[in-house]
Amino acid sequence: EQSLRERDERWGLELKALSERLEQSLRERDERWEREREEYYRKLEEEKRQWNLKWGELANRLGTMVEDLVYPSLPRIIKEEFGFDVEFIAVDIKKRINGREKEYDSIAIAGNYVFINSTKSKLKIKDVDDFVNDILEFREFYPEYGDKKLIGVLATLRIDENVLRYAEKTGFLVLAVGAELMEVKNTKGFKPKEW
Repeated sequence: EQSLRERDERWGLELKALSERLEQSLRERDERWEREREEYYRKLEEEKRQWNLKWGELANRLGTMVEDLVYPSLPRIIKEEFGFDVEFIAVDIKKRINGREKEYDSIAIAGNYVFINSTKSKLKIKDVDDFVNDILEFREFYPEYGDKKLIGVLATLRIDENVLRYAEKTGFLVLAVGAELMEVKNTKGFKPKEW
């Protein structure tokens, strides 16, 4: 009886010690998992932030990539379509007047014309409507070109047929990627509106 009692006490102590070790081990495992989970989510958030930055840079680069395609093509297209050599060309033109700021992707001066360009990676009908307002405000911001006629030039990587027709109906020359980097997409014989 004494021996059984001692054995039960010993087993009880061993069971308690085992239970405490198991509890401690589970607690350490849970703490380790919590640290690993926190570290995982911290890294995930950092990766997400980095990807968002990269996507933002890519989106900005896409916009400037299209502009980079348009800029060298404008003098050639103006010469081919209108017979003028470009006298002056500039990109990312910004001007502030009375607290208002206006920005144009590029302008080119040739002959008696100012060619005003708006470049979009994907041109939409709303962009065409917005560009009408940009053209109408041009003389307010650049009165020095008041004696010149304005030609609006919309440029994009690719354009849907319905948007092309709408832009053409509005009077804009439309450029998109073609065989020679950028090429005119308007109907043969199209004459852009002079603003």
